[in-house]
Amino acid sequence: MIDETAFIHPSAIVEEGAVIGSGAYIGAFCSIGSQVEIGIGTVLKSHVVVNGRTKIGRDNHIYQFATIGEVNQDLKYTGEPTLVEVGDRNCIRENVTIHRGTTQGSGLTKVGNDNLLMVNVHIAHDCVVSNDCVLANNTTLAGHVEVDDYAIIGGMTAIHQFCIIGAHVMVGGCSGVAQDVPPFVIAQGNHAIPIGVNVIGLKRRGFDNLQMKIIRNAYKILYLRDKTLDQAKIEIEALVQEHSVVQQFLDFFTRSTRGIIR
Repeated sequence: MIDETAFIHPSAIVEEGAVIGSGAYIGAFCSIGSQVEIGIGTVLKSHVVVNGRTKIGRDNHIYQFATIGEVNQDLKYTGEPTLVEVGDRNCIRENVTIHRGTTQGSGLTKVGNDNLLMVNVHIAHDCVVSNDCVLANNTTLAGHVEVDDYAIIGGMTAIHQFCIIGAHVMVGGCSGVAQDVPPFVIAQGNHAIPIGVNVIGLKRRGFDNLQMKIIRNAYKILYLRDKTLDQAKIEIEALVQEHSVVQQFLDFFTRSTRGIIR
């Protein structure tokens, strides 16, 4: 179903069964599969391919040669009807690839809202990118990676499969991330190591001076006092009793399966 207010360029291919919302713009030489849904006001500039069971929300801007919902690169994949979901108000730049999930994972690759995915970003099968994230040019997420809210990943950075990038994290460019990066941390290098707290990012997000002080204290416990992770957890749990902002550390530890960068 194509809404009567949507614009479809004559050279675009929209297969029967696709759903195109009101005010959407499908530019020249785009290809839209039969199981695709494209939301209100979303713009596909030109030469964009959207395939498979893919749902794209409203007011997204998707640039030339992006490919969303295509067959993933997992050799175990044999054509199962897995999914891609993209939320609202994302900017998806040239040559971005977002591949469908696998049955061995969640079956879903998901991008949330208000993200900027720069040129040549690759989001592999079963990844979850949350909200308000920036993935700079040539960032590569291997399968099953999770990126939490407000994370920034520098250009030319590769994230190992099953890694978690915590909220408000900044990963420097040209890094290789092989373990989980706790919230609020700046990480850099190959392999990436912690180098401080993302103070500038926290200020931009509206954290006050007390909150930032408590977060820095938690960082010192975790990284600067020669403690085991179990010992650090106990001390951070004590901080949480009076300062709930560091609860994010404890929540993150329960999700971590690859261990955290140290």
